[in-house]
Formats: sequence, structure tokens, C-alpha cells
Amino acid sequence: MNFVEELRWRGMLHDIMPGTEELLNKGMAAGYIGFDPTADSLHVGSLAQIMTLIHFQRAGHKPYALVGGATGMVGDPSGKSAERNLLSEEVLQHNLAGIQSQLEKFLDFNSGANSAEMVNNYDWFKDFSFLNFIRDVGKHITVNYMMAKDSVKNRISGDTGMSFTEFTYQLVQGYDFYYLWKHKNCVLQMGGSDQWGNIVTGTELIRRKDAGEAYALTTQLIKKSDGSKFGKTEGGNIWLDPQKTSPYKFYQFWLNTSDADAKTYVRIFTLFDEDTIIALETEQDAAPHLRTLQKALAKDITIRVHGEAEYEKAIKSSEFLFGNTGIEFLNELNDDEVIGLFEGVPNFAIAKNELQQGINAVDLLAGVTAVFPSKGEAKKMIQGGGVAINKQKIGAAEDIYNVDALINGKYLVAQKGKKNYYLIIVGG
Repeated sequence: MNFVEELRWRGMLHDIMPGTEELLNKGMAAGYIGFDPTADSLHVGSLAQIMTLIHFQRAGHKPYALVGGATGMVGDPSGKSAERNLLSEEVLQHNLAGIQSQLEKFLDFNSGANSAEMVNNYDWFKDFSFLNFIRDVGKHITVNYMMAKDSVKNRISGDTGMSFTEFTYQLVQGYDFYYLWKHKNCVLQMGGSDQWGNIVTGTELIRRKDAGEAYALTTQLIKKSDGSKFGKTEGGNIWLDPQKTSPYKFYQFWLNTSDADAKTYVRIFTLFDEDTIIALETEQDAAPHLRTLQKALAKDITIRVHGEAEYEKAIKSSEFLFGNTGIEFLNELNDDEVIGLFEGVPNFAIAKNELQQGINAVDLLAGVTAVFPSKGEAKKMIQGGGVAINKQKIGAAEDIYNVDALINGKYLVAQKGKKNYYLIIVGG
């Protein structure tokens, strides 16, 4: 497998330094990508870079994942309009542990010569004094060179200016490359296209400091066809950590991809070969309403991030909300999963004693809760057969509900029509 060719046909390649492809075709080479440790989980915006490392390893090369324990304390100005908050060492260590456990799901850390390795730049920066840094690193890169970078120009000409801390970021990242080149024989740095300037600073430092050769490769930044930012929803980032984004919500994110974006994403985010993708696209074009591409994309990524069992649960959750899966499915979920499933759904909290003696449907839905704005409206819709509790149609307005009806001992699920859900949470 030719790594660069693989990125090309998948539409992932953006820039590549001359000589890079020739170097990689000679045999196993080591390369790295840096990951930002500002949170204890990566999000789907990081997946393109993870996929780059996966392809790199599958092509027989050795991937390094650099987590920026030191650079996370500084902050990268690339693509940013304001300086970000600096993190404490304690928070960084917690974040690094979370990121490492996620990367281990994707990369093979036990495959012999080309085993993946995780490195933390804090390890080589923690004892590097400021004076030694400006003597051993700073003298090799001119201010003119650093000022020419777009990320610097944009910030300096903006309203907020740029701190010296952020100005030095490209030197710090450049030294990362130098250190890995010197100590790990790492000859290639990869990253998103907004990282080109920082990566090239590293190759320049290697050339000027040790007359060495190193290479750069960047991938396309992921954009949505409608121009909005990839990886964000109204609720914020889509995280890889199931505690931050439930597997159901994660699955739905990919399932709700537009047809145009699905054709791009299935190339970038899955390991399907070209023939498989072309076959899926042919099916999609013949019957777009079946959403063949989206289902294949969502299944592949959800299984690789969360595992088969969570994927199956996500499917059942979809069928529960939009199909005919029975209420007993909720008994398989813990409290967080139930709340996650009904995220965005109106919910009402009531005391358990409201149900102890039993309560009729109208009082439940328009008295102790506000599923209906009035009892008259509740009664009318119940009589029309359009209201259900726990997926069972309410037969009459006088039907009684008590604690025996609770799911998991604390929930009732009300429905108006097929798709309007309400979660009633019953507390002590």
C-alpha cells in the first residue's frame, strides 16, 4: 500500500514537500502528528488526523502520536483569533491519559518494528531552560522568517495582537520535530493544512541546526458542504468519549450527514476500499432515501470508536424513538443512557408520591406535568387515540397510572402522536 496514493484517492492530501513520496516508497519511515491536550477526550475533528496515522501504519510505516503536554501550556495561534487559556500541569496529565486510551483503539502499539508510539513533548521541555532554548534553538530561526507565517501575520494585524508566548509557539513545535528527528529518527511530520507553516519551521530548524533532511505533509481541513463547521452541533462538539457524547448521539451525528458530505466522509473516515465505496455510492444514487452511505459510514465509525455492543444499542435506540421497538428496551439502559437518549426532549420531574395512590392519565399529563397545556386538550387527544404512555396507547382519560408503570423504577415516557416524546422523571 502506497501511503501518499491512499491519501490522494481518498481526497485527504493537501500539501506535500518535494521528495516525501520518494522517501516513503524506499521502505519503513517514522512520522508523527501532534494532538492538542486541551480536553481529556479527542473529538471528531481529530479523527481525520487519526485516520492519517492509521493509513501511515497500514502502509508499513511507524506512527508517533505526540501529545502536547508542553505546547498545551502555550497555545497554538494557527487559525485562532484569540489567545486561549493555559492549562495547569495537573489538568494536562489527566487530559493526556484520556487521549492516550482513545488513540490505543485506533493504532497498533504492538506490531513489531512499526508499532505505534505515544510521546509527550513535556518530557523533553520540562528541564529545558529558557536561556538554553534561545541559545540552542532561537538563534537558528530569524524573526523575519517567523513573521512571514500567515498564522502570525493574521494575529498581529488583528484587534487583540499576539503575546510573545504564542509568537514562540512555532519554535517550540519546530523543536518537537527536531527532537523526534534526532532521537526517534522521525523524518516526517503530518497535520492539517493550517499546520503547514509550523511543520515547515521544524524542517527548517533540522536543516539549519544539523544540516538534516526532514519532510512535511498536510491533509485537507474537513469542511461541510453547507459551509458550517465540521464536528459541531447545536449542542457543541461531538466527542469520542462516551461520557461526553453518548454512542447513540455519536451514531446519529454520522447518520444525519448530508448526501454530499457522506460521499466525502466515507472516504476520509472509514477503511473501506475504493471498490466498496463505489458500490455504496452506486446504491446511494439509485435510492437516496435509503441512506445507504450514511448507514455504512455511521456503522463503521461507531463500531471502531465505541465497539459492536454500543453500535447495536445505538441502532435499538433509533428504532425505539423512530420505529417499533418496545418500552422494555429502556430497561437495558442505565440512567445516563436514558437521559442521553431523550436529550433535547421536554422532560418533567414529579415526586413519587404523586403516583403512590395512582393518578389518571389527564391529571398526569396536564396536571402534575405540562405535556398538554390543558386538561381539555389532553382528554380530546386521548379520546382520538393519539396519546401513549410507555408506548401503550391510553385507552381512556380515566386510565390510572401508579409506580408499577415506572421504567427502571423512575421513568414514564409519554407520546403525543408518533414522534413527540416527553420524559417524566419520578423522584423520591
